[in-house]
Amino acid sequence: MKHKGTISRREFTRISISAGLLASTSTWNLHAAEQKLFALRLGGPVEAKDPENWINNLKKLGYRAAYCPIAPEAKDDVVNDYARAAQAADIVIAEVGAWSNPISPNEKERNAAITKCRQHLALAERIGANCCVNISGSRNEKLWAGPHPDNLTAQTFDLIVETTRSIIDQVKPTRTCFTLETMPWAYPDSPDSYLRLVKAIDRKQFAVHLDPVNLVCSPQRYFKNVALIRECFAKLGPYLKSCHAKDILLDTKLTTHLDEVRPGLGGLDYAAFLKELSKIPHVPLMLEHLPNQQEYLLAAQYIRSIAKKIGIS
Repeated sequence: MKHKGTISRREFTRISISAGLLASTSTWNLHAAEQKLFALRLGGPVEAKDPENWINNLKKLGYRAAYCPIAPEAKDDVVNDYARAAQAADIVIAEVGAWSNPISPNEKERNAAITKCRQHLALAERIGANCCVNISGSRNEKLWAGPHPDNLTAQTFDLIVETTRSIIDQVKPTRTCFTLETMPWAYPDSPDSYLRLVKAIDRKQFAVHLDPVNLVCSPQRYFKNVALIRECFAKLGPYLKSCHAKDILLDTKLTTHLDEVRPGLGGLDYAAFLKELSKIPHVPLMLEHLPNQQEYLLAAQYIRSIAKKIGIS
């Protein structure tokens, strides 16, 4: 699908980045430097039989943020009960996942994914979540989140812009945002490409979801991940709604081989990550992709130990 006005939007994006973004980034850096460090909101998956059970399980683990515990088909009274329980317990509902492939070359899969994104964005709006999050998708018809030679092209960038606008414009959220998780082989694949998407999509309800591990796709980024983290927050901080907490380990076997691991077992500089995140209030850090509760406990323990070491509660 070809989006009308492609040339003018690309030109607009190029001009915006070259002329206007340096000033806004500098303003954000000054503002962040003047801010106090906020207490971090850590969260992770828990069981939710009902609102009371959900809150109790979050409190037992010391979580102050949570994934949305219900599905889009939940009735309004159920949604409201969970929203009120979260507010009363000072729990931020970080995100509603809408994991799907809205840029699939298979039209049936693409349409189903767009519908899913709209339904989950509507749920995020109803329950008051910080954001609804998905990846931008992939042109790989067999692997919905996999690499493909067409993923990082101008045509696919335009398709992502068109698709994201259609999702937001259909739902018209007022208190939540739609976000795209950073990825190694699909847009947004860098702070700059994310900033380009923010400007090109041009919707107040489009924001940023940061997973720095997903951006570490080379030895160069692995060993310089502190600079990458700082760049992400300098450029994307004003738009940030939620973060994922993982880690990454560079193996010694050829060729380059990187593995996702539990926080504390890899090379991501969590001191730098937590310090930057603590400059922004109410942006949660959400644990994910761990096989069992014991692993989540160890991950949370590690993150809290680093926070304590650098003076963040």
